[in-house]
Amino acid sequence: MKVKLTTFKDNHMRRSLSIIMAVLGLSFTADLSAKKVKETIETPASDSRIEYTGRTLVNGNEVSYDWSGVYVRVKFNGPSLAMKCSDTKNCWFNLWIDKEMTPEADRKFMVGESKDTVIVLAEGLGKGAHEVILQKRTEGEQGRFTVHSFITEGEILQANGRKDRHIEFIGDSYTCGYGTESPDKDDPFLAETENCNLTYAAITARYFNADFNLTSHSGQGVFRNYDNYGPGYHMPDRYLQTFDNDKEIIWDASKAAYTPDVVVIYLGTNDFSTAQQPNEQYFRNNYIRLLKSIKANYGEGIPVLCMGSNADPYLYDYIRSAVVASGLENVSFMTVGRGAHNYEDELGASWHPNYKGHKKVASCMIPYIATLTGWDMEEKPYK
Repeated sequence: MKVKLTTFKDNHMRRSLSIIMAVLGLSFTADLSAKKVKETIETPASDSRIEYTGRTLVNGNEVSYDWSGVYVRVKFNGPSLAMKCSDTKNCWFNLWIDKEMTPEADRKFMVGESKDTVIVLAEGLGKGAHEVILQKRTEGEQGRFTVHSFITEGEILQANGRKDRHIEFIGDSYTCGYGTESPDKDDPFLAETENCNLTYAAITARYFNADFNLTSHSGQGVFRNYDNYGPGYHMPDRYLQTFDNDKEIIWDASKAAYTPDVVVIYLGTNDFSTAQQPNEQYFRNNYIRLLKSIKANYGEGIPVLCMGSNADPYLYDYIRSAVVASGLENVSFMTVGRGAHNYEDELGASWHPNYKGHKKVASCMIPYIATLTGWDMEEKPYK
């Protein structure tokens, strides 16, 4: 039986309640003149014990980001964790409690346009240390997200630490996870069904037990965006940015907390979209510009894998031509043929691969990653 404790000023009422509780067999040990309030600790989002993976901007105590797939690890003592945050539009998130990122999150949710809102991420946990991983599911067009602070009943602890391996992926809607959770290829795009955690990129990272970051934007091409949208501004330009949707703030890779062991480029589908073909020389020049930006960030020694989709038979030739003409070291290329996945139950919204399709794409590239890095290929499923 639950008894609601309130504040009593009348001594007669206090005595009456004491008698009632005695009859019910309940103890009356607390001072009912004031309700006990749990003490909480508010820790700035920029605290060094909290670990972010992906491109972020620290501004005083706040941390902001908008790229797909950015994730944060928060380790803490106590039964609960809350987050004070702001969202410029409709960001969706995956969340895991006391486990690594798996294909199925413990919870998915949308924040929605808001300012200084508080969201409970975990509650009712047992005593001791716990860790929450929060991953941004959606791309920059769905909003910029800012974390102001984390609220706990116990101390924030040092996050479990980065993995020994890291992969960076550069791509378009395939890498963003456009439509991965949609049940039908004729479905329209919905932010709710975009989930980068079910893409070939996340699957590959999980296979190798690697951290990963995504620099990706739907509709972007190397030289030509989908249906010629936004001419003169393409993925080689966005790659230079701290935010997906902000041209002014340039990314400084030297200040990043990680350096990838390998970089994967999966671009070109939009260049050949709507039955059009880009100028090969312009495509090649832009591709080389992107390759040089990657090498400037991480050095000649970091391998780069250039993937071509099944968008057009000529795409592979375009990519190969760019790689050869670049003269850069440690750059390889591959293609994903039309038979990599089927076009029935392995497609999500707008004819994009769903999770089943992405697993097959990952299976094509994993051997290349293993060769470029020297990582072993274990006998385990792609998931």
